[in-house]
Amino acid sequence: MGSKTLMDFWKPPSKRLKQTLTPSLSKSDDPTTTTTTSLSVHQKSRIQHNKLLAKSKRNLNICLQKISDSKSKGGFVTLEELMVEETWLEALNGELEKPYAITLSKFVETEISSGNYVYPPSHLIFNALNSTPFDTVKAVILGQDPYHGPGQAMGLSFSVPEGVKVPSSLVNIFKELKEDLGCSIPPHGNLQKWAAQGVLLLNAVLTVRKHQANSHAKKGWEQFTDFVIKTISQKKEGIVFLLWGNSAREKSRLIDATKHHILEAAHPSGLSAHRGFFGCR
Repeated sequence: MGSKTLMDFWKPPSKRLKQTLTPSLSKSDDPTTTTTTSLSVHQKSRIQHNKLLAKSKRNLNICLQKISDSKSKGGFVTLEELMVEETWLEALNGELEKPYAITLSKFVETEISSGNYVYPPSHLIFNALNSTPFDTVKAVILGQDPYHGPGQAMGLSFSVPEGVKVPSSLVNIFKELKEDLGCSIPPHGNLQKWAAQGVLLLNAVLTVRKHQANSHAKKGWEQFTDFVIKTISQKKEGIVFLLWGNSAREKSRLIDATKHHILEAAHPSGLSAHRGFFGCR
């Protein structure tokens, strides 16, 4: 049997669509039913996956349009305006309207308007939430703050765009998946398809200044992302939370362990992967 791929690990849809015909019932069995075409589980999964990818792109385009319209008027898009996924807007119930979030939004605006390079680009700040609707979340992988090098951050924890060198942490994640499950290692580090399959790739802090790690820490992001985690814990069941490293492990206090699965390990970075990440399974 061939080796699994990363997409196999996250239960992706099959690559080919094949129609499955169900036998037509006789009139005596069901007078209203004739030959019916049904879809297999894999086919339905693929359709759903493609719908979520399309929805993610739509949300991205909405954010880009809002930013463009705001710039044409000499304004700035607030954080609240960049959260466009309806399921999260409903689940979070106005969290971005609270005073701390408004202060956070003004801070990010000041950082950008002052000429500082802030990552990720504004339209990707909420990429994790805009790409993984609340009702589709199956697993949560927590990171710290975005990559602070040019072109790296894309609003998904551990993920980088195709064409960008895969960071050591993600290399080690891929290695462990291969060792544990036989997944093949992909040639890039773009995890957008994971997001569309229900893996919420959430950083504790969603913005950062260029080349200054943790520069946007303790500005309000932690309060917001803690609320996201608590909301998932309270309103959903059976979610798998992957907490790697001490910062992520601290978030276990926000999660109801009687309803969810909490998996803790060392951080997958090159400095700590050999201290408990490799072999954690």
